[in-house]
Amino acid sequence: MKIVILDGYTLNPGDLDWSPIKSLGEVTVYERTAAGEVVERAKGAPIILTNKVEITRKMMEQLPDLQYIGVMATGFNIIDLPAATDHGITVTNVKGYSTNAVAQHTFALLFALLNRVETHSDLVHAGKWAASKDFTFRETPLLEVADKTMGLIGLGDIGQKVADIAHAFGMRVIAYRKNPEKTNDPNIQMVLLDEVFRQSDVLSLHVPLSAETEHIVNKENLQKMKATAYLLNTARGALINEADLASALDSHVIAGAGLDVLSSEPPSSDNPLLNAKNCVITPHVAWSLQETRERLMHLISENLKAYLRGEPINKVNT
Repeated sequence: MKIVILDGYTLNPGDLDWSPIKSLGEVTVYERTAAGEVVERAKGAPIILTNKVEITRKMMEQLPDLQYIGVMATGFNIIDLPAATDHGITVTNVKGYSTNAVAQHTFALLFALLNRVETHSDLVHAGKWAASKDFTFRETPLLEVADKTMGLIGLGDIGQKVADIAHAFGMRVIAYRKNPEKTNDPNIQMVLLDEVFRQSDVLSLHVPLSAETEHIVNKENLQKMKATAYLLNTARGALINEADLASALDSHVIAGAGLDVLSSEPPSSDNPLLNAKNCVITPHVAWSLQETRERLMHLISENLKAYLRGEPINKVNT
């Protein structure tokens, strides 16, 4: 069985073992694949695996042997699902592999803003502590999380994990989600969207990107937030209107932002957030911790094994 991996580098830049997948067929791994290379590379393969390489209807029409597309991530908007169904192609994704990692990174971004560990470490190494007249110095204000309000937009697995950690730090937790069903967690207060913007000291985004959530963070909603509030995004970049957020940061509408995702990745050099005040940005790494990628590799192979048995799991198309 011929298996083609179109963009293997982000999952495995060389520190993991492809053997769980190689044990299932004849595997060809490409580190990266441009759109114009997909058909030629996938030709004759019943199985292709992709993370961010888009598979369109036009491509499927040129790949008559294609039977299975394994998305090596949770989001599957890169696949034309109606086209896959029309062509009898099974599409699967991987859920739940990065919950701990993304929740952990959410707080890493928050602490980067509140504790400024890297800033002060750099200053120590630059000699500022050695030159200090006192046993301590602070270059910036440092803040506690205890007794502050953590607001969540989205309360799936990751949102729930962030809520648990926030509660353990002594934070009050409020949340908004489209589904009006109340949570069974007594430590979370469900609120309206308007209120999650108004009440939050820290607002963290944990929803998928859709027509309803695109630019949910915009000028109007940013104006509702406290001037002392911080915004975190480890979900999808386009949840935020980036020009509006940059303006809000530069004019002190909110205190700061910690982002692991941007609307275009990698970003263009003129992305307004790259030069915005008090904006910490990491390059979409929340999902990519060592143990997380090992787990993802295992779950990709489990999806493929189930498909080969004729019992597909985590199927996302009808």
